[in-house]
Amino acid sequence: MTVHPPKREVFDVPAMTNTDNKGFVRPVEEYRETPYGLYMSRSADHPRFHHLESWLLPSLGLRANIFHFTDGYRSDQRLYLDVGRFHGPDSRGRWHAVDWYLDLVDVPGSDLALIDVDEVFAAHAAGLLTTAEATEATEVAVTALTGAAAAGDIQTWLDAQVGGRLDWRSGP
Repeated sequence: MTVHPPKREVFDVPAMTNTDNKGFVRPVEEYRETPYGLYMSRSADHPRFHHLESWLLPSLGLRANIFHFTDGYRSDQRLYLDVGRFHGPDSRGRWHAVDWYLDLVDVPGSDLALIDVDEVFAAHAAGLLTTAEATEATEVAVTALTGAAAAGDIQTWLDAQVGGRLDWRSGP
């Protein structure tokens, strides 16, 4: 398995841009800052999806995403959650994300799925993720999995954790 460093992104609210881990800067249609996180909505130049919505939720260690897929790609997926460290705004009004490899996939009618566990172990073995970070990533994922199971679904659990409703452009 080829292991890559943790993916890092910058969400530049004043500039209305999102810089991905490869350095590509994309315009953002909407940013919304709340006491519990940052919402972003932007178009995407990806062959599988044309629009991306994300909520950075620092206190939960999660980034919740809705990918608006093109026809024929994962039409059953509702939410995709990245586990990592999310924080902001910094002194320049920017938010930052570090993806710790683990992901949760929400498909209606199925249990919330945890994926990329092998990547966490490979990154830790390669020295790209500390033991503390790998442990925290695991704890975040387990908390979300058990919370979603107890609440009935991940969206209900997320809403309860932030004390409100995570609003999406088209609903989760």
